[in-house]
Amino acid sequence: MTSDHELPVWARADAFGPAGTGWGWIDRRGRRVECGSFDELAQAIVKDAGARVDLVWTPEAPGQVLPEEIPELHPALREARIRWAHWEIEEGKRQMMLFGAATLAMVAWNFLAKGKILASGSVGLALLLFVILGFIPWYQGIKRLKKARIWVAGEMAADAPVLRFETWLAVQKAPATRLLLGLMALAGLVQVFVEWHEPLPMATVWMAGLTKSAGAATDGWRLLTAPFLHGHWLHWLMNASALAYLGKRVEVFARWPHFAMAFAISAWIGGEASARYMENTSVGASGGLMGLLGFLLVFESLHRRLVPESARRRLLAGVVLTAAIGIVFSHFIDNAAHAGGLVAGMIYAALVFPKSASPHRPRTTTVDLVLGGAALGLLVCSALLACVKMLT
Repeated sequence: MTSDHELPVWARADAFGPAGTGWGWIDRRGRRVECGSFDELAQAIVKDAGARVDLVWTPEAPGQVLPEEIPELHPALREARIRWAHWEIEEGKRQMMLFGAATLAMVAWNFLAKGKILASGSVGLALLLFVILGFIPWYQGIKRLKKARIWVAGEMAADAPVLRFETWLAVQKAPATRLLLGLMALAGLVQVFVEWHEPLPMATVWMAGLTKSAGAATDGWRLLTAPFLHGHWLHWLMNASALAYLGKRVEVFARWPHFAMAFAISAWIGGEASARYMENTSVGASGGLMGLLGFLLVFESLHRRLVPESARRRLLAGVVLTAAIGIVFSHFIDNAAHAGGLVAGMIYAALVFPKSASPHRPRTTTVDLVLGGAALGLLVCSALLACVKMLT
């Protein structure tokens, strides 16, 4: 039998804390709800409309566990998953109808007014929303419904490791990631404020975005400020969501200094690649985010016992999906920054971390702290510089 010391931290018996008395469950905010019996707990799962039941406890469980880890709860989980899948399918249909209609309306307007179908980026944005908010959730719902309907005993237990990993990761604290999210929010608010008062549309992009000339940035400082600007609220929201997940995953497993260094280096390399291979002015943190994704692909391959295999495959699926979206919407997505950041993050992880068979996370050295602190300081200064350039 494998001891807890030989397991990664998320797989240990004490990963989620001690169990309560009797039966009960815990929601995503950590709120504890006690149940009077097993049947009451099962009904709480069946009626769980918002997928709030993250963890449960029973008199037999040594600590808080996932519902998937208790075979007696599997029928209730199956019923709940079927209902969630139906909701996801219907929501995906509604979003596809909404953004499909918006796309057709924009295409018709552009054709009648300008004689071109793709005369503006609005059509591309509507199509992107159609795919991300409509088609992908609908397709995922179809897959989940099919899987739930043909569910057999033991299948949910097989899903437990990756669910346990994701649940444990979600409750971990990542202060460096939250700091960077705060900097993105600050720059975003300044960008909205300036755009509101400027007569020219997208004026902030010219003030602090990555403008280019002869295959290079017109000003070197723009490589630092451009990652904190965004072209649209959806652009900001997508990048913030990606940073919240990828940043936390890097910070929790590789520690915060490597998160700061990997993001800063990848954002810089992504900007350099964009300046050389893309003519349009660029904004956004995509280079740094793709760097975090590339970092995780290599880092977790070198530390295979740290995360479940299926969780690593999901990262690769993220690269494939990003590439596919980049190809389809290449007229307004900076694929050069994506590719440059991805490669930079992969190289960084390959150079810094040796292969390890240990289930434990690497320790932070003094050099890591010094260099990581410098990188984090650079990111703070870059965000503040972006704000200054937009306001002056």
